[in-house]
Amino acid sequence: MNAERLAHFLATLDTDTVHLVGHSLGGILIRALFHYSPPRQPGRIVTLGAPHGGSRVAQHLNRHAFWRWAMGKGVAQLLAGAPREWSSPSREMGVICGTHSLGLGRLLYRGLPRPNDGLLTVKESAYPAAREHLALPLSHTGMLFSRALARQVAAFLEAGQFTR
Repeated sequence: MNAERLAHFLATLDTDTVHLVGHSLGGILIRALFHYSPPRQPGRIVTLGAPHGGSRVAQHLNRHAFWRWAMGKGVAQLLAGAPREWSSPSREMGVICGTHSLGLGRLLYRGLPRPNDGLLTVKESAYPAAREHLALPLSHTGMLFSRALARQVAAFLEAGQFTR
């Protein structure tokens, strides 16, 4: 399991603080880590376009064998609702979602409600236990290249809040 591998890696780090940032399913991986093997070092968490509330696009694609294979086991767990059963991480957590509706998800699933990032709706990215939520005019993939998003992540990791 990927969460176990991440836990083993984090245990090898000789540092007092470990902040974690995860994009898309990486955010769900971080939540799995804290459910199964919470790291000992303190730190903060930021998720970027993570499907905390599931994914309509993934549900739609899961109907086809090719996409089930392509999406892998992590998406299967997500669709089965496993993350809804996990306890909340005992860390300050910030959630960033996108509102620029551009991406493959819109092409593969035409009924994606707005606002969305082209793959996930803002509602699907929300996580009630998070300390802060922030919506930025970015697509799901565009988050990976945004300086404005990087500044927001740095602000949250440093001070526990996004800049407004």
